[in-house]
Amino acid sequence: MKGDLPFNWTERRASELCSLITSGSRGWAKYYAESGAGFIRVQNVRRGRIDLDLDDLQHVRLPKNAEGSRTRLHLNDVTITITADLGRVGLVGDAVGEAYVNQHVALARPTEAVVPGYLAWFIAGPNAQQQLGLLDRGATRSGIGLKDIEGLIVPLPPLAEQRRIVAQIEALFARTRRARADLERIAPLSDRHRLASLRAGVTGQFTEAWRQGRPIEDVRIALRRIPAPEQGRGGREATTDVTPGMAALSVNDPGTLAPPGWAWTPLLGVARQETGHTPSRRVPAYWDGGDVPWVGIRDAGAHHGTTIYDTMQKCTELGLANSSARLLPAGTVCLSRTASVGYVTVLGKSMATSQDFATWTCTPALLPEYLKFALLAEGDDIRRFGEGSTHTTIYFPEIRALHICLPSIEEQAEIVRILTSNAGGQTIASTEAARSRALLDRLEKSILARAFRGELVPQEDPQASEVTTGNASFLPERKGIRRGAHRAA
Repeated sequence: MKGDLPFNWTERRASELCSLITSGSRGWAKYYAESGAGFIRVQNVRRGRIDLDLDDLQHVRLPKNAEGSRTRLHLNDVTITITADLGRVGLVGDAVGEAYVNQHVALARPTEAVVPGYLAWFIAGPNAQQQLGLLDRGATRSGIGLKDIEGLIVPLPPLAEQRRIVAQIEALFARTRRARADLERIAPLSDRHRLASLRAGVTGQFTEAWRQGRPIEDVRIALRRIPAPEQGRGGREATTDVTPGMAALSVNDPGTLAPPGWAWTPLLGVARQETGHTPSRRVPAYWDGGDVPWVGIRDAGAHHGTTIYDTMQKCTELGLANSSARLLPAGTVCLSRTASVGYVTVLGKSMATSQDFATWTCTPALLPEYLKFALLAEGDDIRRFGEGSTHTTIYFPEIRALHICLPSIEEQAEIVRILTSNAGGQTIASTEAARSRALLDRLEKSILARAFRGELVPQEDPQASEVTTGNASFLPERKGIRRGAHRAA
């Protein structure tokens, strides 16, 4: 440990402070059961907490053998994840009951020389995580060995001070947890506010005053001047069923009253509707070295609600020529209609898409950004246009029957301006919430770092000549202080 320890502290390896450091073995899946003893896995060990999460607990029925005896958890055992999400720490409490660890979780059983909570918080803190190699910049460790845990150097104050440190850590972390819970409530509140804002925008509420006294042309008059786009031939016909949406979209005309100057309009009348295709993956020449941007579901998820300028995968010109896809122009609006239904993105340049999308290339009667906001305003409720509860798909009979409640092009532009401005404010709020969470992470690390440097609670009386921890009596081993000289002082 770098730097001097507080006067009455010492250092000990974890192996000296634990009567057992072990982990589970493979092959326990055959013992899984609907009920029985608990089976502690990586997901049961929380990050930033030292209590175990029992909400997703697997159960096992084990034979009475040495393996079960060795890996059974006792009250106040410390658990450490040693694979996957490394270095998460838990402390076994009464609520755990009979439970065992699997091969991805180690258990350390503290002796009377250390307060269990003290050891758990220390391993969760930056000092131990650094020793385990988990804080090294660029580290890509795939696992922690039991030897790594055994070799941890633990700064050790007297037991009474250990207890005070644990109490102070838990009091401070209770505050940071409350702050974190408050921040977590921001995200769903922000999502609800954003959805309400989108729906107010595309239903004309935000522009009600803007319309007053303006010589705005009724959209139906404008639509007579702008020819409908040519649509592709073939495919299934549009459904005649009516499924109203939550804002400005509906499968067929819902018959609801539109704001003055607006009209329910078939999307096919103001945008060319298409879909895409995936060139065969079996032909390397269709993909290798390709430079044709090709939008897949992952791209749409990464650019949901925004404009996309580059894609994760690119096909070749040959692949495009040998598929049903075509290059769609910039400004085309894409909606994922299968698997992850509801991703909306606008093409920032000419691209192709997979068959998982319905796409609309707008005429001068419809702004692409306005259509984007109308689709986003449906939120998760857009699934009502599809079929299937587990894996929803919006089929083309519904896609081709979609209607939009459309204002004039001038009012569309004003709505886009307002919603874009509102989205900017919401982005700032989300950014600030993320910044606050990062600050809480730093604060918690700072608390733990200070705790194990002896800076969190008052020190023991420096006149005390021994550091008594349980049944063991350790003397400080500081530079320039010998045992006899210390006692003489």
